[in-house]
Amino acid sequence: MQTVRIGLVGLGNMGRAHRASIRAGKVEGLTLTAICDRAESLPDPVPGEAQFTDFDTMLQSGTIDAVLIATPHYFHTSMGIAALNAGLHVMVEKPLSVHKADCERLIAAHKGPQQVFGAMFQLRTDPIYQQIKSLITDGELGTIRRILWDCTDWFRTETYYASGGWRATWKGEGGGVLLNQCPHNLDLYQWLFGMPDQVTGFCQFGRYHDIEVEDDVTAHFRYTNGTHATFITSTGEAPGRNLLQISGERGILSLEGRSLRFSRNRSPMSEFSAASSAGFAKPESWSIDLPIPQGSASHNEVLQNFTNAILSGSPLIAPAAEGIRSIELANAILLSSWKNQSIDLPMDSAEYEQQLLHRINSSAHVKKTPPPRTISQDDFAKSFK
Repeated sequence: MQTVRIGLVGLGNMGRAHRASIRAGKVEGLTLTAICDRAESLPDPVPGEAQFTDFDTMLQSGTIDAVLIATPHYFHTSMGIAALNAGLHVMVEKPLSVHKADCERLIAAHKGPQQVFGAMFQLRTDPIYQQIKSLITDGELGTIRRILWDCTDWFRTETYYASGGWRATWKGEGGGVLLNQCPHNLDLYQWLFGMPDQVTGFCQFGRYHDIEVEDDVTAHFRYTNGTHATFITSTGEAPGRNLLQISGERGILSLEGRSLRFSRNRSPMSEFSAASSAGFAKPESWSIDLPIPQGSASHNEVLQNFTNAILSGSPLIAPAAEGIRSIELANAILLSSWKNQSIDLPMDSAEYEQQLLHRINSSAHVKKTPPPRTISQDDFAKSFK
């Protein structure tokens, strides 16, 4: 095989962006040969791109070698299993699924290393997070003691939540900020620091918006070695910020926006504390703004890696099996809030599924209708050009 023929299912915002990139030749060796969505969502036909309104028909059409799933969250499981069972290579948009039990079912359908199964966690390609991972892996921070991630730059309006009946509902989306906005943050967290041993979550549901799911979250992660972390996120704070602060034996690494600063101790803090004869002394330290290589997170880089894995066996940037970890963190935070107790990991996926189904079946929340859209006369005129 010299070219991978891929089928795209789901032509929402991300699906249309993926279609445009592949059609523009931005992923070498990848050709879009089929698309699938509801009839009213399909674009005008173009040569070489078959159109389908039935996913199973596309899978059996013989026009594709791989599938890119960019549908609403709950469909990731059933469509992913169908595509894997059809013997196709599969790339799933984030999140891998809505809850851990569905992730387990999806991962179980993977046939083995000959079948490439990836997840779209493109922030792993961001040079700034790769720099942080390198500093941790190389031991520059020493043993990590404490982590703070304040990612509150996810502000959303009432109009955003009213824009779709599925948004911010247990039935349509399976959660709020943890399932929609934060899968990438939670994936990066476990990629950088590993999974904690215990999770305590404090979620507020509809604190800032007329929704039934969480829009304000504070979580505490604990490790058996004593390391602990605080994770904060919200869609109701403006301007918000994205601050990641890592405290290790050799100092503090802080990322805010695109600025990465390392305040480094001359001696590891534990060694200095044990050796110093002065009660109020501190290790000598200095601060430096670390240079960040050029570039940014790229969906196309993940698709290129996926294509290369199929054609030449390149290791995946984000194997789909790793996608269960961010989902488990999100689920554990919610389960802890519902039960008002800490949750040990690995968590009971069946219990979480039952709790979620209960909220779906007992929901009495009524979605607001979106306000009428108003545009200026100039914008109205432009729409006809």
